Amino acid sequence: MLSINRRGALGLLGATAGTLMLPRFAFSQAKRPSITIAVQKITNNNTLDIWNEQSNVGERVFFPNLWEGLILRDWMGNQGPVPGLATEWKRLDDKTLELKLRQGVKFHNGDELTAEDVAFSFSRERVFGNTEPAGGKTIFEDDHKPATVKELPASIPGIGRRLWPALAGVEIVDKYTVRFHNATPDVTLEGRLYSFGSQIVNRRSWDEAATYADWARKPVTTGPYMVGEFKPDVSLTLVAFDEYWGGHPPLAQIRFVEVPEVASRVNGLLSGEYDFACDLPPDQIATVQAAPGYEVQNSMIWNHRISVFNVQNPVLANPLVRRAMTHAIDRQAIVDALWGGKTVVPAGLQFDSFRSSDMFVEGWKVPEYDPKLAQDLLKQANYKGDAIPFRLLNNYYTNQTANGQIMVEMWKQVGINVEIQMKENWAQIHDPAGVKGVRDWSAGNSINDPITPLVVQFGPNGEVQQKKDWSNEEVNKLSLVMETSTDRALRKKAVARMLEICEREDPVYQVLHQNAVFTGMKSSLKWKAAPAFAMDFRSTNWSI
Repeated sequence: MLSINRRGALGLLGATAGTLMLPRFAFSQAKRPSITIAVQKITNNNTLDIWNEQSNVGERVFFPNLWEGLILRDWMGNQGPVPGLATEWKRLDDKTLELKLRQGVKFHNGDELTAEDVAFSFSRERVFGNTEPAGGKTIFEDDHKPATVKELPASIPGIGRRLWPALAGVEIVDKYTVRFHNATPDVTLEGRLYSFGSQIVNRRSWDEAATYADWARKPVTTGPYMVGEFKPDVSLTLVAFDEYWGGHPPLAQIRFVEVPEVASRVNGLLSGEYDFACDLPPDQIATVQAAPGYEVQNSMIWNHRISVFNVQNPVLANPLVRRAMTHAIDRQAIVDALWGGKTVVPAGLQFDSFRSSDMFVEGWKVPEYDPKLAQDLLKQANYKGDAIPFRLLNNYYTNQTANGQIMVEMWKQVGINVEIQMKENWAQIHDPAGVKGVRDWSAGNSINDPITPLVVQFGPNGEVQQKKDWSNEEVNKLSLVMETSTDRALRKKAVARMLEICEREDPVYQVLHQNAVFTGMKSSLKWKAAPAFAMDFRSTNWSI
């Protein structure tokens, strides 16, 4: 990693700025409305760290209201890149990207954003630990256990190398200019900068925190809202930050309340307790829309629901059994029954946005629904009916429980014995103790390139391999091609081959359907849902 300069004497100035700002802050808050949003989950690991909380629920509470990156994602548009904390950027070569910072940006503690904060945000201390910029090697949590309360959680260095496998460091050119240096060529550097994880943190706030947990529950960022109060598993309150570079936020306060049960979210919305109710299943749309003064906004998003196999299971170690399971699922029947036809079965783990760069593999489809083929494969595998566990959460994903029950019945129809094991949280889903089998997940496209999700989620440092669910040597080699090649034809050939391996030859997942988000709300609120899990409450998406 490159050496990183440190800010010396801004601590006192930052504290003074924060103190002077308070009267103005308190005065302006009284003029604006506050809202309450019912969600099924706030965060999975009780932190607000974008590296530690890589989740759909995290996206909802983090972006674009709290965390911001040098390049922002166009949440309300095509999900592509737009200027953020950097006003411009340019390639110096295949391994180097230079960015000019937006001047005058303030952190929530009053500090001005400088190149030092950017360099720290991609440092060993903040993200990478003792890992090196070299792809192809899986980084396991067991090798990065923290020795002190200030050190990174064991998972973060591996997550960091998942998104930035070859970042060598960030060079500070001057106060408002930085250069990202990669150890290898990478055509997706710009995309990585607006992906989930590459957002900028204030250096001083990190240094002053007594522990990592203290910092991670109240991170100091540059967003339009800042953390007011975080009660893990209960609520998160964000309050307006009036020094925001993009103008005064339109809301005084955003309060996310954890309400796991769908019926409770709907009832709370219709009683006026909540202004928004998230992740409604399609069968609740009519109920909300029939109530005077309420509506439901919805859209398909760049995320697919999938199931993942664990090949440590002696039954699933045989790819023929996994192949049989993929052919036993009638995906269209699930879309029709549970989603009312409001989503689609996609072309495998691909997104239409890949077509803009000619990286979409035309003609590819999910394994066809073929019960006879499934039975033939089971016979070839000499499957004897051994039980396969299905660790299942209670509707973390919309319609998750019903979807799981339907799949179990479909597997049963071809002779596959799958047993549901209800779990309370993701720690129990991933618990290495006991026998694993099948689990639910989702896969998203965050940078408009097949590297997400194929490499980011299933490559050497994808969660699947880090959790020891599955590994494939050829996929790991192809992942390096995707990460380092500048030859588009070669990269597209690698994508096609990865799809063949991951979905048909040695299945690691099965794609079910494209995800869709349904949000109930009061019609009087002038707000639009983004085609994403994120909820945008900036002034450009709110009017009284």
